[in-house]
Parts: sequence; structure tokens; C-alpha cells
Amino acid sequence: MTAPDESWLKKRGIVIRANAEDLAAAGADMFCQTARQSVERRGFFAVAVSGGTTPRRMHRLLSRNPRLSEIPWRCTHLFWVDERMLPPDQPGSNFGAARRDFLDRVPIPPGQVHPIPVTEDPEEAAARYEEDLKNVFHRTKEGFPEFDLIFLGVGKDGHTASLFPGRPGMEETGRWVTPVKGGDPEVNRVTMTYPVLNRARQVVFLISGKEKAGIVKTLFQTKEARLPARRIRPLNGKPIWLMDREAASQLTGAVAGRVLGN
Repeated sequence: MTAPDESWLKKRGIVIRANAEDLAAAGADMFCQTARQSVERRGFFAVAVSGGTTPRRMHRLLSRNPRLSEIPWRCTHLFWVDERMLPPDQPGSNFGAARRDFLDRVPIPPGQVHPIPVTEDPEEAAARYEEDLKNVFHRTKEGFPEFDLIFLGVGKDGHTASLFPGRPGMEETGRWVTPVKGGDPEVNRVTMTYPVLNRARQVVFLISGKEKAGIVKTLFQTKEARLPARRIRPLNGKPIWLMDREAASQLTGAVAGRVLGN
């Protein structure tokens, strides 16, 4: 395979960092910069984060200086893209992990932290979370919220958020939040839908590790692949694909040996 050059990568919004630590730092810098710009522009910053190992590295950096003091926490509203129906003290809880990694150490007002409810039926939890979103956001003319920034990941099956291949959540076009069942392990979850994800001012995928190299190659080089992550097409532009060299290794071929985007 002929290796794509740097212009091919940039055209597709691909940024490659040397390793998972550098990737986390780049993601944290995007968080800081977007937060400041959003507060300057409209007085608050609305961000949705994801779970998993890769974003946890970024989250830990947010609770340390210099980034800790650079973020306008008092004007920040923090949401979650998706959640398993598990209490926060369980290992699989995205909110629980975030609380341990950074929330307990940053000065964000408690009322501006918006975890997905997990103590009830998934359908009721989805309805309650959608109502929470509606209480914070002024709706766009299309009737959906507009986040300043959303961080997403990609599973080895091509799923993003909790939108899994072949599951009904992929086809939801009216609701902001929907209950789903899937993943590994297959459990009940609640997730934001494509109409919400695609209206964000900026979407950033964080992808690291050799185990993601195959799905990254499929996402970018197999046009007929009907994968959930490929349906992230922000109305305000293209997503940023922030990867480390291992995740991008099959995609970039010989270029993977160089650190791009610095």
C-alpha cells in the first residue's frame, strides 16, 4: 500500500501523536482552548465526554496545572456521551471513573455536572437525561442542543458512544437520548443520538493502541463499511481524529514512523 502523505491526513482531520501520553495532552489542550473560546463567545462552555482508557489519561491532566487553572470551570457544563446502567462505584461506570480521575479535584459547581441517571429503568433514565439537557440548552432551530465540544472514542467493532452496529439506536432521529443494550459485556446503556452528536461545534475522536489499528484502517479506507463511527458528520465541519502512532499504523503505512501534527 502506498502511504498517504501529510496533506492526505490533514484533509481528513487526522492528527497523529507519538504515543498515548502525547495524545492525552493534545486532547486536554483542545479542552482548555475550546473552553476559553466558548466562554468568551457565549458565556459558558458545554462539553460531553466519553469513558474508556484513552480519555481517562486526558481527564487526569485536566485536574493538574497548568490546565487546571486555565479552564473556566465556573462556566462549564459537563455531560456524558453515554453510560452503562451501573452505580458510580462500579468499575464500568464512566461517571465514576471521571469522578475519581478529575471531578473531585476541579472547582466545577456540582450543579453543572450532569451524569446520566442509572438508578431506574433505561427508558426513564434516557427521558430524564434528555430533560436535563433541555434545561441547560437553548435549542437550535432544528430542535436539538449544540455542544461546544464532544469527545468520542471508537470500539473495535466501529461503534461510537453506545451506538452499536445493527442496533436500533443507530436509526434514532428524533430523540436526544435513547436507551440501548449492547457492548462487551452486553448491558443496558443510555446514549446520546446522532442528531445531538452531529450538531456539536467540534467533535474530537480520541483513539490509541495497536488494537484499534484495524478498525481505523477500515473507517478511512473501506467506503462501503457501514460502521456507527462513520455516521459522525458534524454539521459545523469535520471531526478531528486524534490518534497515536499505534492506532494509525495501518492507515498511514510508512508515514506512521513520523510524528505528524506537531
